[in-house]
Amino acid sequence: MLPESPGRAGDRPGASSRHSETQPAPLPFYRKLCYAIGGAPYQMTGNALGFFLQIFLLDVVQLEPFHSSLILFLGRAWDAVTDPAVGFLVSKSPRRKLGKLIPWIVCSMPFGVVFYCMVWSTPSDAMPVSLKFLWYLAMYCFFQTSMSCYHVPYSSLTMFLGGNPRDRDSATAYRMGVEVFSTLVGSGIQGQIVGRYHASMMKSCSMPNGTLYNSTSPGLTDTLENTRRAYVIASVVLGSLYCMACLILFLGVKEEPGPLSPLGKTQLPFFHSLRIILGHQPYVQLLCGFLFMSLAFQVVASLSIPFWQWFLVHFGKKPAVFVGLPLIIPALIVITQVSHNFLVFVFMVVLAGCSLAVLYLLPWSMLPDAVDDFRLKNPNCLNLEAFFYSFYVFFNKFAGGLSLGISTMSLHFAGYRASDCTHNPSVILTLRILMAPVPITLLLIAMAIFCFYPIDEERRKQMRVEMEAAGHWVKNENPG
Repeated sequence: MLPESPGRAGDRPGASSRHSETQPAPLPFYRKLCYAIGGAPYQMTGNALGFFLQIFLLDVVQLEPFHSSLILFLGRAWDAVTDPAVGFLVSKSPRRKLGKLIPWIVCSMPFGVVFYCMVWSTPSDAMPVSLKFLWYLAMYCFFQTSMSCYHVPYSSLTMFLGGNPRDRDSATAYRMGVEVFSTLVGSGIQGQIVGRYHASMMKSCSMPNGTLYNSTSPGLTDTLENTRRAYVIASVVLGSLYCMACLILFLGVKEEPGPLSPLGKTQLPFFHSLRIILGHQPYVQLLCGFLFMSLAFQVVASLSIPFWQWFLVHFGKKPAVFVGLPLIIPALIVITQVSHNFLVFVFMVVLAGCSLAVLYLLPWSMLPDAVDDFRLKNPNCLNLEAFFYSFYVFFNKFAGGLSLGISTMSLHFAGYRASDCTHNPSVILTLRILMAPVPITLLLIAMAIFCFYPIDEERRKQMRVEMEAAGHWVKNENPG
């Protein structure tokens, strides 16, 4: 009689019943959708800030470019402290009746809404410039802290939705689709509310005889006040959507712990956890590639997420990086050269947006694989998922803040003035350089890093077998 193979659990008595007990139920559509909607506040507010905060500080608050760039950069650099700190605090927090992650999301929401509205409020014109600077820096940092307390546990929730790996990738695709749509909603609502007032300011910039005058002239006072009021209204509208999205997430999503992710308190100290995480090669490579990709472009991807989800399912995640990212390079070159041709410009913007969908979908879809690889190689280091995601969120925010800071400082040295109605050629040239050569260089660096990324489709299949053996999930067959 042949000896029983220890590697085939299904051949042992009782293995079938144990498999049926541990087999995860398919993730229902409504839970994927509710989870995806919960990500809308981060992209909605972040995109509104990315598009309009610089304009607001320069043209509405009338701060100098130097002060504006400091606020943008220091506000994002503050995440260097808050994101990893929040990730560690979440990892150390106990599991409660509502879960471990959802209480952080719900409790941080009111603070995020209040501070977001305060960012867009305008102090008295009589306030000294130094106090205005401190006011906006403080409100911006408070909002970033509140958003870290929301988004770090929210993004970590990907690992605890239940279902199998394909369900998790599907939920990530839903989330990325909603987040891309929410970027359009955020910038669209803000633009519709404040856009006409900015247009009025530009019209008022020219006198009937064709001469130009500064925005400090009496004729612009009423228009400026209306513009400031419009920003407050827009912040209240987006804050209301923030509350609704959080409520939908709370009502529709339930945390599902597993054998290698029990949702308990981590027992490791901060720096020991940090050293273990940053010593995991796939995660570090993914961080570096994600940093350069995010630094290259903090703009809106078009609604091409479903295509890339299909592509990565059929061809793998790593190949999608090398198919999607090169599309952006010719588009950027053409955009900077033929912006006078409307049709060509629109076509190239769409092409760039399709490529940038890779930036939205692939890094967040690849991160759970890196976390799974870590958990398999370090089975004694549990409950560090939030720590992994906190650094990922930090690098995304830091790249955005760094890109905004670099662009604003470049405009400062190019001679940009907040009160000018027209801009000199050096400002236009600076914008063109920032639009194409710099992002293309950063994208090439990111692609070079991904060439050596070790987790391919073969490794993913191997990890799935190992996770099944560990009882975390089993293959969910769908007949037909």
